[in-house]
Amino acid sequence: MTNQTVQAARATAEEPAGEAPAVVYGGSAGAATAVCLVRGVIAAGLGLGALAVLATLAWISSPYLDSGPGGALRVAAALWLLAHGTELVRMDTLSGLPAPMGLVPLLLSVLPVWLVYRTSRDALDPGDGRVRPSTGGVVMTVTAGYLAVAAVAVAYARGGAGPAADPLSAALHVPCLVVAAALAGAWTAHGRPVGPVPAWVPEWARRAPARSRSLAAARAAGGALVVLLGGGVLVAAVAVAWHAGEARASLLGLSGDWAGRAAVLALVVALLPNAAVWGAAYGLGPGFLLGTGAAVTPLGVSGAAAVPDFPLLAAVPEGAGRGGWTTWAAGVVPVAAGLVAGWRVAGAAAPPRPGSRLRSGSGDPHARRGGAWTARGTAGAALSAGLLTGAAVAALSAAAEGPLGANRLAAFGPLWWQTGLAAAVWVAVLGLAAGLGVRGWRMRGEAAAAAERASGWRARLRGLREWRPRTVTRFRGWRARGRGGAAGAVPGGEPVDSGTPGPEALRPEAEEAGAPQEYGALPAVWEEDVSGSGRGGDAGPAVS
Repeated sequence: MTNQTVQAARATAEEPAGEAPAVVYGGSAGAATAVCLVRGVIAAGLGLGALAVLATLAWISSPYLDSGPGGALRVAAALWLLAHGTELVRMDTLSGLPAPMGLVPLLLSVLPVWLVYRTSRDALDPGDGRVRPSTGGVVMTVTAGYLAVAAVAVAYARGGAGPAADPLSAALHVPCLVVAAALAGAWTAHGRPVGPVPAWVPEWARRAPARSRSLAAARAAGGALVVLLGGGVLVAAVAVAWHAGEARASLLGLSGDWAGRAAVLALVVALLPNAAVWGAAYGLGPGFLLGTGAAVTPLGVSGAAAVPDFPLLAAVPEGAGRGGWTTWAAGVVPVAAGLVAGWRVAGAAAPPRPGSRLRSGSGDPHARRGGAWTARGTAGAALSAGLLTGAAVAALSAAAEGPLGANRLAAFGPLWWQTGLAAAVWVAVLGLAAGLGVRGWRMRGEAAAAAERASGWRARLRGLREWRPRTVTRFRGWRARGRGGAAGAVPGGEPVDSGTPGPEALRPEAEEAGAPQEYGALPAVWEEDVSGSGRGGDAGPAVS
C-alpha cells in the first residue's frame, strides 16, 4: 500500500459511524491549479460575453445590417480589448491611413477588473475544504487562463473590416491590468495586510505604512481625491446643463433612429468617469487637450480645438477665446480639496477632545505631550498627502486620455504630468496651511492650560517661600504667655489684673479653631512686653 492509501484509510477509520465522508473537490495541488485556470477563462468569457450581448442587441435594432453578426461580434471583441487599455486601429478612413483609437471609456474597464478581482479572491477564500495552491500560483494561473481568452480575442478582432486591436498594445496593457486586479483580489483574501514588507525595501520605507503620520496622509489624500473627482463631475454637469441646447442638437444629429441614440447615450454613460477626470483637470488649471496644440483651461481656449460632434463636448467653444468668471469658478474645486486634506491631517495631528487631558506617549516620533503632533510632523503629513494625491491624479489622467485618430486628433484629454503636478501643489500648499492653522487653533486650549499650570506652580513656590510653619508661631505664643504671667504675679501667688488683655485674648479665633492661616510678622502687641500694670514701666525684653 502506498502512503496516500494508508492516510486515506486512517481518515476513513477516524470518521464517526453514521456520517458520510466529506466530499472534497480538488484534492490535489494539480487539480486546484486546473480549477484556477478554468476560473480565469470563465472570468474573461463573462466580460466578453456581456459586451457581445450588447453589441448583438445594437446590431439587431439597427436599420443598417450590412456588417452581419460576425461584424457585431468583432466589434464586441475590440471593445472588450479597449476596456483593458488596448489601442484599436481603424483602417477604413477617408485618407486611407490607419487611425489609432486609444481613448478608453473608464466605466467599461470596471467589468473586467471586477471579474478578475473576484476570481482571484474566491480562489483563495478558505471557506470550504478545497486544496489550493499558493498565492503566487493562484495569481499566475488565473492570469494565464484570462490571457488565453484575450489572445483569441485579439486574433478574432483582426479578421474583419472593423477596428482591429494592436497586438503590441494588447501584449503591454492586458497582462498588466489582469495581474494588478488578481493581486488586489489575493490581498483582499488575506485580510488586506499592511506587511510584512520584503527585506530588500529600505528601513524607512518598511516602517512608513505602520506610522500614524503615513496613515493620516493616505486618508487625507483619499479625501482630497474624492473632492477633486466629485468637483470634476459637478464642473462637467454644469457645463453640459449650461449648453443643454447644443448637447441635445449633437445627440439628435449623430443618429436619426432611437437605437443609434441609445448607443450614443450608452457611450456617454461609459465616458462619465473620463468626464470627472477631465473636469478635475480643468479645475486644477492645466485643463485638457482637444487635439494637438489646442488646450482648454479656465483662462480660455488656446489653439484651434478639434471638437468632435459629441454631447459631452458641446460646451467647448469652437474657436480660441478668453475665459470669464464662470470658468474661473472651477478653481473652487482644488481649493476645497486642499482644505479637506488639511482638515483631515489636523484631525490626526491634534484630535479635538474638549474637557479631557490628551494622552501622552503616542509612540509617534513627531508627537509631543498630550498626543498632539509637532508642527514639523503636521507639515510632513500634509506634504505627503499632496504627493499621494498628485500621484493618484496623474495615474487617472493617464488612463482617461488617448488618441482618437491621427494628426490633429492624436492627443485628447489631460496631460498626466501637468495634472498630477498641479494636484500635488494645490493639495500640499493648501493642506499645509489648513493643517497647521487648525492644529494651532485646537492647541490653543492646551497652551493656555500649560500656562495656567505653570503660573499655579509659581504661585505655590512663592507661597512656600513666604510661609512660616505653624509650630514656630505657636512656640512664640507660648513664650509670650509665660512671660506675661510671670510679670503680672505677686509674691502671694495671685495674678494681678492689669487691665491689659493678655496674648490669649489677642490671638485670632481662627487659630483657636485650628484653621490654616498665612503668617507673616507677628502682631505688634505680641512684640511688646506685657506687664502687670500695662504698657511701659519696667518692660522686659521684647519677643522677637
